[in-house]
Amino acid sequence: MAHLKRLLSPSFWKVPKKEKKWVVTPHPGPHPKLHSIPLSIILTHIINIADTTTEAKKIIRKGEVFVDGKRRKDYAYPVGLLDVISIPKIKKHYRVVPTEKGLDLIEADEKETNLKICRVDNKSILKKGKTQLNLQDGKNILVENGNYKTGDSLLLEMPSLKIIEHLPLEKGNVGLISRGTSAGKLGKIKELIKGTMREPERVVCEVDKKDKIISKRNFIVVGKEKPVIKIS
Repeated sequence: MAHLKRLLSPSFWKVPKKEKKWVVTPHPGPHPKLHSIPLSIILTHIINIADTTTEAKKIIRKGEVFVDGKRRKDYAYPVGLLDVISIPKIKKHYRVVPTEKGLDLIEADEKETNLKICRVDNKSILKKGKTQLNLQDGKNILVENGNYKTGDSLLLEMPSLKIIEHLPLEKGNVGLISRGTSAGKLGKIKELIKGTMREPERVVCEVDKKDKIISKRNFIVVGKEKPVIKIS
């Protein structure tokens, strides 16, 4: 069982630092270790439906918790950006959203619990003209055409991964800032700056009526005029 010293745990886990020495650490998975939240910690310290880790483990092992439409029985499963946690037994659904401090959960609209926005981080051309899209949460999708570009987003139906809408990274569209001092805020794209040997690709967007330059990897397109799903 892998553990992390509580003093080193991210503040957004909301775990009391001095109560005990150790805390559950996320198992390897679709999100980086310190940019995710172990499933048991969500139950015990964020949505507070379990009083202890032992109680949280029992709930999870019974198969009562779903992430992105799939039953998860690993108490240390890493839950991350824009994932949807569903607990049908108590009719509760949550979406993970970015904040200046890291990550937080909001209650998801019941009609949107099977929907998720994912950014295309990479793509590769396969045989017979098919293209594989690699998404920011570790998922991969095969598509028939190559009209999708890195930085674009997809509105997906979960867990089937059916593409509902293509949200391109282009001027005028709206995106969510995922990290940094403006994390959690929406920005309207004004310009795209190509990368160089020294600088990564960046997005110039209007945030709170001011222009900000955001690294492309910290920006997720979420709609054309407004977000296509509830993210705040």
